[in-house]
Amino acid sequence: MARRQIVLDTETTGIDPKQGHRIIEIGCVELVNRRLTGNNFHVYINPQRPSEEEAIDVHGITNEFLRDKPLFHQIAQEFFDYIEGAELVIHNAPFDVGHMDNEFALLNQGYPKTETFCQVLDTLKMARDLHPGQKNNLDALCRRYDVDNAKRTLHGALLDSEILADVYLAMTGGQTKLNLNQNKDDGSEQQKGGIKRLNSDRAPLVVLRASDAEQSAHEARLDLVNKEGGQCIWRAE
Repeated sequence: MARRQIVLDTETTGIDPKQGHRIIEIGCVELVNRRLTGNNFHVYINPQRPSEEEAIDVHGITNEFLRDKPLFHQIAQEFFDYIEGAELVIHNAPFDVGHMDNEFALLNQGYPKTETFCQVLDTLKMARDLHPGQKNNLDALCRRYDVDNAKRTLHGALLDSEILADVYLAMTGGQTKLNLNQNKDDGSEQQKGGIKRLNSDRAPLVVLRASDAEQSAHEARLDLVNKEGGQCIWRAE
């Protein structure tokens, strides 16, 4: 069965929905079996209230820009249908899910809480488990996993979802580089390394074969294993 995931991000007028803050942008990127499909969802929303200056400094979305945008109730059903049944992949999920649940609740149309119709995966929690004691914001993860975020001068829901999708796939794609670093006593790295492949035109490797004496010693050790009641798998039929 195909696994459908939605990498999701929102921008808001402020931090706390309990203080009346609203969603102003939703950006979603669809993954099916870990592949980007291009079936994305993106919308700006008129929150019917001004954004805090601190929030505008983060996302750059002005109150004037949002004046002619749809209200949440106008896009609610389309948004619900898009995410229903999917696993949501969100960085700091309690923030976005809290705002989503607040928006749906304000409609008084019987929409359930997000966790009842979607699974939720928090990549911030995942990153903290993988990299305890380190910075795990999206920019830090981009540096750690070599994900290009050069276009991210401001926060934006769709752009951040696209970047998070790349980060999530890198975080969960298995080991791609063997880190051979060793730390000195002062915590600094002695040497940066990774898997190094030998050149194809290298000299043939030298094969050392056991001498007759070493072969005899090996057979004597196998005899001892059998004598003591063990089973020597090298001699098993």
